[in-house]
Amino acid sequence: MIDLSYDEEFAVLTIRRPQALNALSFNLIGQIGDCVKQAGRSKARALIITGEGEKAFCAGADIRELQQRDLAAQREGAELGQAVFALLDRLSIPSIALVNGFAFGGGCELALACTLRIALPNAKFGLPEVKLGLIPGYGGTQRLPRLVGQGRALEMVMTGRIVNAEEAFAIGLVNRIVQPPGLAAAKAYAREFSGHGLRALQFAREAVLRAVDLPLHEGLRVEADLSTLAYRTRDAEEGMQAFVEKRKAEFRDE
Repeated sequence: MIDLSYDEEFAVLTIRRPQALNALSFNLIGQIGDCVKQAGRSKARALIITGEGEKAFCAGADIRELQQRDLAAQREGAELGQAVFALLDRLSIPSIALVNGFAFGGGCELALACTLRIALPNAKFGLPEVKLGLIPGYGGTQRLPRLVGQGRALEMVMTGRIVNAEEAFAIGLVNRIVQPPGLAAAKAYAREFSGHGLRALQFAREAVLRAVDLPLHEGLRVEADLSTLAYRTRDAEEGMQAFVEKRKAEFRDE
């Protein structure tokens, strides 16, 4: 099952299937989508995604479900996973993958879809689909090279090899390695930005993500448009006035 809870100012999505290393059935993928939408409608300042137990964040897809399916069903499954994980791109609040243990296949792709990724020291990442005669289908071939570069992404996808937390940090796959307890570390990490106005965070995230897809001159135009919009918000007025008055800004996400 997928559990969505609220802890202080954060929404926490937990994959609770430890007996199967939190592997993703199609039903669970649908539940993740519902919970992401619910978190977006809440008053949470960020969404933290993790897996139950110490062994696995998510060990990937439920392989038994993938067997004996016709091509139409396989296509529908890939499109479901892609559509659900893409909800994180459009989420109005930042998302953080708290990776504890294995993040393989679809689990790695779920982490890749989050805004940011932090890892406990025992975390391991991989896209091992090639060892089954397959390739990633939930966005891994597209998001991984955007994070670590084409060469490293090709190596990981074509060999299926696993990288540990230290290597994942070194190549930019994760933003930080944290010590347990993981949830406390994730909340502390999220507080580094969750106090800022959500409108500014949304504009900043969109500008950076668009940079990957656009030539520099077009990306600069997007940045100019979004920074101009940011100036029009009440939070910008409050932030600048607070700076002048040498006090802490009180943002209202307006």
